Amino acid sequence: MEPSDFRKWRKSLKLSQKEAAHALGLKRRMIQYYEKGERDGDKVDIPLSVRLACFAIVEGVEDYHGPNRKIKRREEKAKVDDADAIEPEKPPKGKEKKKEREKERAAEPA
Repeated sequence: MEPSDFRKWRKSLKLSQKEAAHALGLKRRMIQYYEKGERDGDKVDIPLSVRLACFAIVEGVEDYHGPNRKIKRREEKAKVDDADAIEPEKPPKGKEKKKEREKERAAEPA
């Protein structure tokens, strides 16, 4: 990944340098070095771990706790299909539950 690609990655996700640093677990200054491609005149390579983390973030992964554990993904607001948009009916609580039972009893044949 070239410095310009790293900057394009950050900009494509609409992240500030501070937000990108937080997402990657880095200091903001490292984001600046990676985007510039140098530090104090010396070339700075973007490590494989950072490149892979950039890919994971693009794929929606926010955190990884190891195999056989649930992967924490960010919510994608733009990709909600009709099935996801319908909320399941929640069971009644307290007074609502009592009213529901009374309605059921009233509807039962005597």
